[in-house]
Amino acid sequence: MTTMVRDAMAGAAAESRTTGAEIRRGELAAFLRSRRERITPEQVGLPRGRRRRTPGLRREEVAQLSAVGVTWYTWLEQARDIHVSAQVLDAIARALLLDRSERAHLFALAGTVDPTPASECTGVPQALQLMLEQLEPFPACVQNSRFDLLAYNRSYRLLMCDLDQVAPEDRNCLWLAFTNDEWRSSMVDRDETIRLMAAKFRAVMAEHVAEPAWKAMVKRLEDASPEFREIWARHEVVRPGDKIKVYRQSRVGILRLASTSLWTGPQQGSKLLTYTPADVETQERLERLHAMALEAEAAAEEAAPAGV
Repeated sequence: MTTMVRDAMAGAAAESRTTGAEIRRGELAAFLRSRRERITPEQVGLPRGRRRRTPGLRREEVAQLSAVGVTWYTWLEQARDIHVSAQVLDAIARALLLDRSERAHLFALAGTVDPTPASECTGVPQALQLMLEQLEPFPACVQNSRFDLLAYNRSYRLLMCDLDQVAPEDRNCLWLAFTNDEWRSSMVDRDETIRLMAAKFRAVMAEHVAEPAWKAMVKRLEDASPEFREIWARHEVVRPGDKIKVYRQSRVGILRLASTSLWTGPQQGSKLLTYTPADVETQERLERLHAMALEAEAAAEEAAPAGV
């Protein structure tokens, strides 16, 4: 009798697990269909054509945009029991123009860790955020070892481009250095700078080589930038170091800054990066840049509707 009960309980547990997995796959399939059907071809740069009966995008169009096989993507929407990698989910999320909440929902349904979660300041203690503000007009930010920008002050926000206008998932110094025109034009010695950044990234990645977030970052850069692919193929490595950095800020001119980094935790998960002026001219220009940031902030608050 005891054996029968045990077997029954084991069978019930297995059935429950199977049912749960099937439910999740069904929810994932329905979610993908709903997101696909809301996007027009024009939104993603595809021709509408004359014979379009499907609302939104076709399955083959999503597969094309995300570089996934049509059959494989179809199986996903049919709730088939197939393995879904983090890299493929990342590509599908971008193809379907998912926002932050939708992206998180997609990865949750797939039971997979998001390799590039949105970079928010939620992981930065309030005391550290206050320190960033107190360092103004000197630029300062909190950055993790993957170059994601976790927090920054007003001066850093405008140092190379307006970071508040950059999508949260794109607030990564390496990504911006290879793909953002304004950021790239601010680097006086751009060729040497991006070479060293890629070499630093490779050196640090040795400790994270199997982690999806790191692999997804490299894949995304390789897909977006032939220049990164060429540099990455050299396999150069260099350890992080502090030195004088020169930027061409579009509104105040040349800034010569001494950079200093300080790890903020015992696991070295993130670091405080500060910039101090290397000459009197830079000091004056930083003060002007900070004043511009304050003026823009005040103007935005004044223009905001009452109660917002």
